[in-house]
Amino acid sequence: MKQHRPFFFFLAAGLAAAQTGDAPARLVARSFGQTPIFEDLQELCDGIGGRPTGSPAASKAIEWAANKFRAAGFKPAIEPFQIPNLWLPVSAEATVIAPQHFSIRLAAAPFTASTKGTVEAMVVDAGDGTEADFARLGLRARGAIALVHSQEMRTFDDLFAEYLRNQPLIAAAEKAGVGALLLQSTRPRGLLYRHPLSFDGSIVPIPAAIVSREHAERLARLAAKDEVHMSLNLDNKLGGEYQSANVVAEIRGREKPDEVVLIGAHLDSWDLGTGAEDNGVNVALVLDIARGFKQLGLVPRRTVRFALFTGEEQGMWGSRRYVERHRAELDKYAATITFDTGSGRLLGFYLNGREDLRQPTNDALAPVAGFNASGHLIDAIDGTDNFDFLLSGVPNLVGIQDPIPYLPDYHAESDTFDRVNQREEKITLAASSALLWAFAESPQRLARQTRAEVEKLLVDTKLDQQMKAFGQWEDFQSGKRGMFQ
Repeated sequence: MKQHRPFFFFLAAGLAAAQTGDAPARLVARSFGQTPIFEDLQELCDGIGGRPTGSPAASKAIEWAANKFRAAGFKPAIEPFQIPNLWLPVSAEATVIAPQHFSIRLAAAPFTASTKGTVEAMVVDAGDGTEADFARLGLRARGAIALVHSQEMRTFDDLFAEYLRNQPLIAAAEKAGVGALLLQSTRPRGLLYRHPLSFDGSIVPIPAAIVSREHAERLARLAAKDEVHMSLNLDNKLGGEYQSANVVAEIRGREKPDEVVLIGAHLDSWDLGTGAEDNGVNVALVLDIARGFKQLGLVPRRTVRFALFTGEEQGMWGSRRYVERHRAELDKYAATITFDTGSGRLLGFYLNGREDLRQPTNDALAPVAGFNASGHLIDAIDGTDNFDFLLSGVPNLVGIQDPIPYLPDYHAESDTFDRVNQREEKITLAASSALLWAFAESPQRLARQTRAEVEKLLVDTKLDQQMKAFGQWEDFQSGKRGMFQ
């Protein structure tokens, strides 16, 4: 027997159509009004501060984020997961004791060993830290504190070069038998930052620290003329497997609730600053987009999911564990959108090797075309929370933002609330809100890639070479990363 739907069903459907038709305009208008995005950011940065995963501050941030979602009308899920190796800084002290006597500004490098008390040793100049540089030192390197020079960082290429030299540097230092490493800061004017020496959070057995650029140059000049001796004490908290959690909230889709569009940012940060540009400002962005959808009563065709990951700075463990946990759903993911480069002007999106994402992204951004956020790049990105979605064949976008102010403050003491470009972040809020709506509302979605297609993408974009340098390729080849049914 044919069933007839009541009149109020058609009335509700008509109202929904009217509501969804102007959704991008409503989201954009809200974005430029008074929203709590920067109040949230200040609470997170000034009230909680730096948030290394595994620290009490990180635990506080997880609960803070869950409460923010609850206050916006969501029922968030706190999804626990395990990370293999705990590393937290405790203290770092160094003093030159001969031929002069003065203190050195330094900060322990994440995922490196402690000195196990104060050690005294000769400082040797290891140049750029290549195998040839250590070989030139010969027996003088054994047990010494090796000073390694750097170029001042100005671009993302410089930043990636600093990471790419980690493995050969550590291998050469271990072969030479050095007692500890002092890595010259890539930032001027005494600025210190956290530079991880492993990409997956495994512990490097050599104690290591970033030393201020100016002190490093003074040490090098002294060492060129005389023997330099130093006392060094690096105290880090090391441990085995520990638990963290992601915070996830969603609005179920009205027609295709099993299909998902996810927008995410990482909640954790390093501790010298307060994690504003990396990545508190984009945590506040994700929260405010979620709040906007709720306030405006917008329910798109697909489910929109808002994810705040932890463990990103430890090797992207939060998003990796999310992908593992949700692997059965991945065939139905229309897209993921990740923001992780501060508050600079939104220039476009990394397409992560998916040229078929270009037109849908441009179509989605059409309502905000005046913002000129269409400078998309085909590059495939490693180093943030899109990565395991990429390896699993899910269409994924990463925001391309002007590297100022993000880059100079990356992992540094200066990464604080006052550095955020609030004007540009409001524009990013408007554009990303419209983008998220469009991907969730579009009748069409891109297909998930097969594993063979992903492997071809990695080779075509040369991301495979970076993965090999970062020690990630074997995990992909073995199936530990890249979730397929």
